[in-house]
Amino acid sequence: MQLSDFHFELPENLIAQTPLATRSASRLLVQNNANIEHRQFLELPDLLRQGDHLVFNDTKVIPARLFGEKPTGGKLELLIERITDANRVLTKIRSSKAMKTDAPFRVAGVGARVLGRKDDLFDVEFDLPEGQSIDEMIERHGTLPLPPYIERQPDKIDAERYQTVYASKPGAVAAPTAGLHFDSDILDTLALKGVTHSFVTLHVGAGTFMPVRVDNIAQHTMHPERVEVSAQTVADIQKVKADGGRVVAVGTTSVRSLEAAAVQSGELRPFNDETQLFITPGSQFNVIDAMITNFHLPESTLLMLVSAFGGYEHTMAAYKQAVNEQYRFFSYGDAMLIWPENPF
Repeated sequence: MQLSDFHFELPENLIAQTPLATRSASRLLVQNNANIEHRQFLELPDLLRQGDHLVFNDTKVIPARLFGEKPTGGKLELLIERITDANRVLTKIRSSKAMKTDAPFRVAGVGARVLGRKDDLFDVEFDLPEGQSIDEMIERHGTLPLPPYIERQPDKIDAERYQTVYASKPGAVAAPTAGLHFDSDILDTLALKGVTHSFVTLHVGAGTFMPVRVDNIAQHTMHPERVEVSAQTVADIQKVKADGGRVVAVGTTSVRSLEAAAVQSGELRPFNDETQLFITPGSQFNVIDAMITNFHLPESTLLMLVSAFGGYEHTMAAYKQAVNEQYRFFSYGDAMLIWPENPF
């Protein structure tokens, strides 16, 4: 398929710039084959049944944007992708001139230098004072990295709302946004109905916002992301399947985590490794039975994943309806519940 196959026109006024007052107040488009329903996210418990099982991504967004300066006084900006060692990170660097190997600079009074590059990321080493960790430096001096399509600076509301209520493992530079709709009330309602849940961890990287730069999508290479699917989560899902329940992935990151853990054998197994799994129409799904997700950017790998699960024609038709019905798009936008082309 071609990149242009995943294009759609999106008016700028539909890109949500702020969260709604209440997490679960979002709208919910339900896509089941060619059938589309317009619901409210609060109705999700009515759309699931006892024995269904939600899988959440428990990653936590860190304040990964840092500002520094060169010895010449030139300003630069870091967006940390991953902490790789006690004093090293992989990071994007924005500056007036490209940074070279061994180039020194300072961030929050701490010396740093470029050790090399890994694709479009810089390998940076910090000269941290004794007893100080990179985690501490980030927490003290970093700012929340809102997505590039949110055209404002982060504020106190974002510190709470650009984070799921169940986030527990720091490491992401972007939120797993399908989970932002869940609050304690809806989680309690789901539990009372007999809908269970478990967690995976995928630390969402800045690469999630990188555009696809090839026309033939088969030539695109996904950025690597670290995934953990525990033995307990595997056991939970196996029991749900054995009892006839349905596995509902909350977000594309949960989908990629579960399917990466099953791609080799076709069966879900514990997994703790990097994945570059690229899910496109024609890909096989081994684990999930349904998906909850937000609305994604045109021509993005996330839209390709959603199209693979819901069916290309059905998904693009659903997006057209979402635009016509004035749904809110992207991170702070509304949600979809997608059943596959042949649901049971």
